[in-house]
Amino acid sequence: MLRAMPEGHTIHRLAAEHQRMFGGRRVAASSPQGRFAGGAGMLDGRVLEDAAAHGKHLLLGFGDDRVLHVHLGIYGKYVFGEGPPPEPVGMVRLRLTGEVGYADLRGPNTCELLEPGEVKLLRDRLGPDPLRADADPALAWRRIGRSRTSIGVLLMDQSVVAGPGNIYRAEVLFRQGIDPRLPGQKLSAARWTAVWDDLVALMADGVRAGRIDTVRPEHTPEAMGRPPRVDGHGGEVYVYRRAGQPCLVCGTPVAVGELAGRNLFWCPRCQAPSA
Repeated sequence: MLRAMPEGHTIHRLAAEHQRMFGGRRVAASSPQGRFAGGAGMLDGRVLEDAAAHGKHLLLGFGDDRVLHVHLGIYGKYVFGEGPPPEPVGMVRLRLTGEVGYADLRGPNTCELLEPGEVKLLRDRLGPDPLRADADPALAWRRIGRSRTSIGVLLMDQSVVAGPGNIYRAEVLFRQGIDPRLPGQKLSAARWTAVWDDLVALMADGVRAGRIDTVRPEHTPEAMGRPPRVDGHGGEVYVYRRAGQPCLVCGTPVAVGELAGRNLFWCPRCQAPSA
């Protein structure tokens, strides 16, 4: 089974769930696996004061300048439960327990405590996050507008735009009719604004729904009389993982290729180089 790193909307949902379950309350912290025992000991008994996300990074503030930084990577996973926690099953790196329930973290790429200066360094090396109110899309445009690198690669670079992954990359470029191989410097400022605004809307929908849906109303299964899509990420999309299938707009078979080591999906007609 192919695995994909969670995209930014998932991390924002995790931040909201931590806030709902533990925000403003003392938590018990432990590391049943043992690999984060020292860090858990420093968090144990502290109050969760803030839960936020920046791109694919979860940042939980516990006061005393302690910030828990979690990056799930490909294999990381959170499990939340209501009520008293059961005996740990599997390799639980970190368990937080509060009045409402518990959260178990398994297999993250990163689970560490950061000092305020380290948090700033982390955020400074990330691009603007379309889901954050403080995001400035002009910061991303400064790099995109002068880059010879393709827009398809730039949108996957977390130092340019934080949060989108392969699904949002493929889908927003399709929706905007942009060839993913187009160099960033050949993209107009107006088209970048359209891409950014679409990312903001699509990713906000992902936070609300808990899945990625990108098709417009006229292309839903109900509108087109087609069966719903069945895929691991669970959403209705235009091109992602639809290689060889007809484009929902023009009927051209969806193309697949490789770009910077990642699968790239696009419609050769709707996203033609001259489009």
